[in-house]
Amino acid sequence: MMTQARIPFFQLAPANLQAMIALSGSVKKSSLGSRLVELINLRVSQINGCGVCVDMHWRDLIKQGAEPRHLNALAGWREAPFFSALERAALNWAEAVNALPQRQPSDDDFGQLTEHFTDNEIAELSYAIAVIRAWNVINASLHNQIPEVPAPGF
Repeated sequence: MMTQARIPFFQLAPANLQAMIALSGSVKKSSLGSRLVELINLRVSQINGCGVCVDMHWRDLIKQGAEPRHLNALAGWREAPFFSALERAALNWAEAVNALPQRQPSDDDFGQLTEHFTDNEIAELSYAIAVIRAWNVINASLHNQIPEVPAPGF
């Protein structure tokens, strides 16, 4: 277990950091709704092993009123009765896109998505997946740690 970040990431490259924060903010304000975006953030972060993001997005969903049992079942969402058809389509798409380049999203994956989302919402969902994956890559590779006490606003 790493107990220390490799570099003080959040103090470096401020223009890039602000651009990532802005993209994350715009995704949260999209037509998808905060709950769906946070479900995607949590699931992609689980897959990518990003503890900082898992902790942050789990806490955000709890603040939004999500049931802990439902969130604990997210890794096995296909077997859990807690998720709507729309959420299942989004989670399936998030997993398929996150698996690039080892797996290409199939026409069936995309077809499930188009049953529940407009083209604009698909674009917004794709940005949501891309930005959380980027945060996961940064945090996991630089060993950013889950804080004992979360910073205000996180």
